[in-house]
Amino acid sequence: MVNNMRVGLIAGGGKLPEYVETAALESGRLATVIALSPFVSDVNFPDAPRLRMGQMGKIFKILKQADCSHVCFAGIVKRPDFTKMKPDLKTMRSLPGLVRAGAKGDDALMRHYLTLFEDEGFQIVSPQEVCEDLMLDEGVLGAVQMTETHRDDALKACEIAAAIGALDIGQGAIVARGVTLAVEAQEGTDSMLRRVAALPIALKGSMTGRVGVLAKLVKPTQDTRVDLPTLGPETIRLASLAGLAGIVAEAGGAFVIEREETVRLADEAGLFIAGLPKAE
Repeated sequence: MVNNMRVGLIAGGGKLPEYVETAALESGRLATVIALSPFVSDVNFPDAPRLRMGQMGKIFKILKQADCSHVCFAGIVKRPDFTKMKPDLKTMRSLPGLVRAGAKGDDALMRHYLTLFEDEGFQIVSPQEVCEDLMLDEGVLGAVQMTETHRDDALKACEIAAAIGALDIGQGAIVARGVTLAVEAQEGTDSMLRRVAALPIALKGSMTGRVGVLAKLVKPTQDTRVDLPTLGPETIRLASLAGLAGIVAEAGGAFVIEREETVRLADEAGLFIAGLPKAE
């Protein structure tokens, strides 16, 4: 990471932006924070201006006033509803391009959105560059090991996640005993896990007889500067309720937030968390 960079953090929902803010503060690189409404909770970043995605003129102005050289996007941001967006003049000029990109998929929309910031003179820095210690390492994280049966499910889930990712559908898939239980689309991982929890016990595992693996992968066409998979305590809680045996992601391709609590919950539930080697 460049030593003299001044980072403007664009914060979405979830815990990840808080980690990015702390790391950037500790390194002396944080210049300002902008909280994206309505994704950021009212209790998070209370001193940061709350702006909508459609207020790009104000966003750019704040970043330039803070003398930002780089912009970091971190946290959960849902796809905007262009029919309800109230764009300022700057956004209005960019709206046709955003709508065209959005019609091609989420990845195309995000790449176009990042380009608008680059056109204003900002460089994009990824959350993983700011807080490298959050990344999932290769191997098992915690005390619970992955069996060969689990590995077979994990590899199939990865294959499916890669396939839907190539189509810009989602990042996750769940497989149990070789059967695909769910794939992730716009609803997100948490909702997908709740769906699996509601399946008949004949299809899924249980709290006492865990089967099935959730795989979370970066989409093959994804700009990895934004929206890497994130695992945390809530992921473990929902995976446990769904009766899953474990969770896998690519080593270096997913964040683990609240790591100590995440591992503790996984060990208590009897779930494994594993970082798999990056596919060649």
